[in-house]
Amino acid sequence: MHGRDPRELAAALTGDTGPERRLDMMLRLGPYGDGFGARPDGLNLEKLLAAPHGIDLGPLKPRLPGPLKTRSGRVELLPQPLADDLPRLRDALRARPDGLVLVGRRHLRSNNSWMHNIPALTGGTNRCTLHLHPDDAERLGVTDGAPVRVKGAGGEVVAPAEVTDAVRRGVVSLPHGWGHDRPGTRLRHAAADPGVNVNQLLDGSLLDPLSGTAVLNGVPVEVAPAGTTL
Repeated sequence: MHGRDPRELAAALTGDTGPERRLDMMLRLGPYGDGFGARPDGLNLEKLLAAPHGIDLGPLKPRLPGPLKTRSGRVELLPQPLADDLPRLRDALRARPDGLVLVGRRHLRSNNSWMHNIPALTGGTNRCTLHLHPDDAERLGVTDGAPVRVKGAGGEVVAPAEVTDAVRRGVVSLPHGWGHDRPGTRLRHAAADPGVNVNQLLDGSLLDPLSGTAVLNGVPVEVAPAGTTL
């Protein structure tokens, strides 16, 4: 497509909707595409729609090592940055935190958050609960179903306790994708049972040293019955 006007190529796209035109573009630019006329026998959306039973593209072809961008030209299962980080990982696995650590979870009917606004999928018990082990609940004076305060480096939230042996001792769990009562949320049904936003417990200071992404699991927290000072 080098040297051709993008507006010309956009005008050549077919399809009744934006997604269909995008699909046409992807087909044309793909390995079997017509390249906007550069390969007249190649694929485009019109040819695909004209063959409702499918198009035989022939036998599979090996692609490796073509797509690989490593210097070695191989699939590097243990690149040097990962190998160099192994001692830190071993130390982290041996370390035992003094207090509780928080991990996330998701629900089958929730799919993160966007199903929370569908009435048919939001019945039953409150799903935004804090899971904690029975031994930890007894030690902290927390009873099943009672509200508990969870405090992290970034703030604190209050959620119902759910005492369960589905988590290990020393571990508590809050689901992500909740907090529908926060400003800017426009989910009327979900706002009736908003839950709490687990991100409020984080201050953004914990980062993975290799990728730079935020650490969202294994985060130190304090837990106590609601009304108790932490």
